[in-house]
Amino acid sequence: MGTPTETTAPPLPDQPSTALRDRDEAEGYVAMVCFKHGPPRLHGVELEWTVHHGSDPCRPLDAELLSLALGPHAPPTIHPRHAPLRLPSGSLITVEPGGQVEISTPPTSSAAALISVATADAASLAGLLERCGLVLGQHGTDPHRPPNRLLQVPRYEAMQAAFDRIGPHGSAMMCSTASVQVCLDAGEADQCPARWQAACALGPALVALFANSPHLNGRRTGWASSRLRATLGTCPPVTLAPEPSDDPASQWARMALDAPVICIRAGGRSWAAPPGLTFAAWIAKPAFAGRRPTFEDLDYHLSTLFPPVRPKGYLEIRYLDAQPGSRWVTPFALLAALMARPSTIDEVLDVTQASRGRWLQAARDALADPVLASAAHKLIVLGADCLDHLDLTAAQHAQVLTDLALRLAAIPTNRRRRP
Repeated sequence: MGTPTETTAPPLPDQPSTALRDRDEAEGYVAMVCFKHGPPRLHGVELEWTVHHGSDPCRPLDAELLSLALGPHAPPTIHPRHAPLRLPSGSLITVEPGGQVEISTPPTSSAAALISVATADAASLAGLLERCGLVLGQHGTDPHRPPNRLLQVPRYEAMQAAFDRIGPHGSAMMCSTASVQVCLDAGEADQCPARWQAACALGPALVALFANSPHLNGRRTGWASSRLRATLGTCPPVTLAPEPSDDPASQWARMALDAPVICIRAGGRSWAAPPGLTFAAWIAKPAFAGRRPTFEDLDYHLSTLFPPVRPKGYLEIRYLDAQPGSRWVTPFALLAALMARPSTIDEVLDVTQASRGRWLQAARDALADPVLASAAHKLIVLGADCLDHLDLTAAQHAQVLTDLALRLAAIPTNRRRRP
């Protein structure tokens, strides 16, 4: 959600060299930058947590205390005019609107090395917070406190205003949710459509399998993944996964241009966009926003869209709840293994045929939904067989297999085969 330009507005002259001429040019640009082709080699994770006072998790968080705890690693959103240092193993920290913290690892071709980097930097982050009496949350939503926006920057003010016009879910998504995001290459041009479809199709079953946010603001919500419920309700239909397509780049480009503009960067504090303005309409009639949109505006617009899988030159898989402790390793390894080879992706698409559109059922019912339970069962078995496609250490491999076996045993089905 974060970008490095949230605290101050860059110069915004209407330069002919950067202004968009028409929708076709904009769609071509989106398709080019969002789907970059090449061998699927790299992995990355973004691990996000809510933050709480160790002595009282219900106590509101203070932005100054959080900035103090993060010290030289604090990002500009919470410590303006400050160049943040990376954590010891190379991850960057960002802070989300409600004070959630996130580490983003450098991309790596080694799944084992990625797990080691993220584990070490998560421990470093926990140590920074501990000095100020703060602890990392263990769930995909804040189970104790109501949504409360700590970051008073133009981007988030505009986003909250836009989302509040739709309903209450946007504020909860911005301020009270935390996720595990897995980043994988889009793949070669001929592989990309199937990899995109598989990443989306896996979503409902994996949401159900790793749902970890039944509480929000001191109450049980009735949803197994209250985090996904909030995200899906933030700005529909943009927050839903698209239909399967043989040309996902063009499909995503059209969706992005038809999506509402959430904020328009300006020199002052207000970045509010006219209600209902789509990016395509802004290109067609610049007077709606007082100036012509640029390529930089389009880049920024793409950062305000929150689908379950977001193409960013790679596939940013965003639908998983945050997990307690080191248990994020299992959904990362399962996703990476299932997406590792074209032959496995074909099996994934077959296994998820019935479950791929059941996003709301996954968020509400999780594995109580028999279609999702059946798909999750098959994906665990398939993923366990594919773990050898990754270069996991013996300890990492054993950790993932043990967790998968426990989850398999908990699925309500009579057909259980332990990995």
